[in-house]
Amino acid sequence: MTKKKDKQSATAVASGPVGKIKEFMEFFEESKVEIKKVVWPTRKETISTCVAVLLVSLVVALYLGIVDLALSKIVEAILS
Repeated sequence: MTKKKDKQSATAVASGPVGKIKEFMEFFEESKVEIKKVVWPTRKETISTCVAVLLVSLVVALYLGIVDLALSKIVEAILS
């Protein structure tokens, strides 16, 4: 019976405001440890990746614009 009461009181403390604050602090401590494991890209890698994304976006936009123009001309020719 004593073990059951201890378990219930531990659960009550953990679910109370103090328990939530402890969980919050533990979460941030674990997050700091994980952030230290991250391998961040260099400035050169970041710039080259950004340029690649911009170029691919430009090519896709041009392609879709040309396809849209061609399809609209085809539909216009069919309907007129």
